[in-house]
Amino acid sequence: MRVALDTNRYTDLARDEADVKDIASRAQAIIMPFVTIAELRAGFAMGTVGRENERALRRFLARTDVVSLYPDPTTTVQYATVYRQLRLQGTPIPTNDMWIAALVLQHGLTLCSRDKHFDHLSQLPRV
Repeated sequence: MRVALDTNRYTDLARDEADVKDIASRAQAIIMPFVTIAELRAGFAMGTVGRENERALRRFLARTDVVSLYPDPTTTVQYATVYRQLRLQGTPIPTNDMWIAALVLQHGLTLCSRDKHFDHLSQLPRV
């Protein structure tokens, strides 16, 4: 299983929470969507230990089992599909999370997130 981490689950992993450590240890690869990386860095910029957190993130991203994932033209098509579905359902979610969902669906990943609004996308594999 290739697992995409949402921002909240990366934070849990950095805090050594057992459930996400177990998921990460069983994953063939840990995928870091660009949005997750950007949200983390935005938080670091506002925090009191930003440099320490940035160093930890860089070490994490340098691991051989971690892959950073960025959008391409196909991602934008998947994003539009997700956007349309959520609008028609009347269940919009934050824009950043639509990008994460689009990448997960495009690349056949499993999402690791605590955010309940991803429940509105029943086709989204979750752990």
